[in-house]
Amino acid sequence: MSLKKLIKNCKKQDIKAQEELYRLYAGKLFGLCLKYSSGYQEAEDNLQDGFLTIFDKISQYKDQGSFEGWMKRIMINTALQKHRKHRFFEIINEDRMEEPEVEVEENEIQADFLLKTVQELPDRYRQVFNLYALDGHSHQEISELLGISVGTSKSNLARARNILKDKIVSHQNGSQAQSL
Repeated sequence: MSLKKLIKNCKKQDIKAQEELYRLYAGKLFGLCLKYSSGYQEAEDNLQDGFLTIFDKISQYKDQGSFEGWMKRIMINTALQKHRKHRFFEIINEDRMEEPEVEVEENEIQADFLLKTVQELPDRYRQVFNLYALDGHSHQEISELLGISVGTSKSNLARARNILKDKIVSHQNGSQAQSL
């Protein structure tokens, strides 16, 4: 079934079409949910909640732009809304923090270690890091999405990078010591 037909059937609340859409995109969207969640269980919850929102709002999709991009925005917003409710973001009045420079030999760091390290960041830092570094949002956009100041966004990004740098360096030093 073509994507257009699948979307059309989902707009009619066709359960078979919804199941097919879920099967087609759940894996890709779960990876996105993992980026914005503190762990596997939270990512699963965000995926399910996001798909419920997709099926509820699919009639609002007007066949303009990328359907996958539209779904990704819903998944990100689903994860962010949960954190807004709990107000994990700390207001910091710092205009500028230096961004650390990190040199990492790519072949030494495994993707699962990096994902786990990002997931271990405090929620406020992880959200800003993902939006800025992985999804390409500006600090102004992050400010609007999360309801924080631009300065807080910059500060949280710098702090996230420092934490990640420290953990990566520590991991590399531990790996080098084990190989000796």
